[in-house]
Amino acid sequence: MEKLSIIIPAYNEEKNIKDGCLEQVKEYLQKQIYPWEVLLVDDGSEDLTLKLLRKFAESNSGFRVITEPHRGKGGTVIAGMLKTKGDIVLFTDLDQATPIYEIEKLLPRFKEGYDIVIGVRKGRKGAPLIRKLMAYGFTLLRFIILRLPYKDTQCGFKAFKKEASSKIFKKMKIFTEKKARAGSHVTAGFDLEILYIARKQKLKVAQVAVNWIHKETERINPLRDSIEGLKDLLTVRMNAFLGRYK
Repeated sequence: MEKLSIIIPAYNEEKNIKDGCLEQVKEYLQKQIYPWEVLLVDDGSEDLTLKLLRKFAESNSGFRVITEPHRGKGGTVIAGMLKTKGDIVLFTDLDQATPIYEIEKLLPRFKEGYDIVIGVRKGRKGAPLIRKLMAYGFTLLRFIILRLPYKDTQCGFKAFKKEASSKIFKKMKIFTEKKARAGSHVTAGFDLEILYIARKQKLKVAQVAVNWIHKETERINPLRDSIEGLKDLLTVRMNAFLGRYK
């Protein structure tokens, strides 16, 4: 029976932990018959996140904590990915904007021969109009610049076969295990680079609609994130032109 590894990055997630988000993950996984592990990767949090993560892991088998210097989500997820032991590896957000039970929609696709299965947010419930307009514009730009044919590259709910994970995350250039963009804000380049490398490696990617609820966060800044997203698109394109993803 294949083992599932789950990576959950955490930066200043004190509120979400106290609100019971990790309890939701635990309660779901404890009902499953397959083996699993959860890696809680702290990204140099400045609040009580690390203390709460350790307390939770001490009380719940199957959960372990990895501490990393603050580098942003990209470097944190990669550090976790390279330490997993599972046959299938998922990364997801601690706030459970996409509930953990949506993994049930992803896992069957691996049996169909897919190497990667990515969540596609349905309707983006609760998201402000400006976020929806940004998403539409970004979809158009990423197709023009990178020829990525996916409906939603930015959903933070992606699963990989272990072999595919190893091929991709060791080739990352914008974000790496040791070097990544600082700051708590969301950066588009992380997911874009993953999927661009997957396409270059000729890995099979399935897209699956998942439930998603908008969670308001100070990390989101429409203007800043739009500029960063365009920079990341162009950086991936330049890296590809220079042959850095071979």
